Amino acid sequence: MQLIALDHIQLAMPAAQEAQARWFYSTLLGLDEVAKPAPLQARGGCWFRGSNIELHLGVEADFRPAHKAHPAFRVADLAQARAELQAAGIAIVEDSSLPHVRRFYAADPFGNRLEFVQFGDVY
Repeated sequence: MQLIALDHIQLAMPAAQEAQARWFYSTLLGLDEVAKPAPLQARGGCWFRGSNIELHLGVEADFRPAHKAHPAFRVADLAQARAELQAAGIAIVEDSSLPHVRRFYAADPFGNRLEFVQFGDVY
């Protein structure tokens, strides 16, 4: 087997919270919403796409946010990302445990953990 790319990541969300998902992932993070395929639309949730990013939010009946597992988004300007999230009222959790990696954590409106990493920094 040879893995060649990550197709998408899926995070869970509670039912009937698509408006919050759209505000956070589209308005705040700048991802474009893409239509879910017709057979999946009745399940709820939203799909988003950006440059080299495909993120699906799926409704989970017994929803619990992911506090440890998370996607890590590379950003061009970490300070700008931090400022924009904070201006929107999103709490930031700084992390300097890896001195060669500039990053912080935040949560989406549902409590899912998200990591933001300065573009160009490597693990």
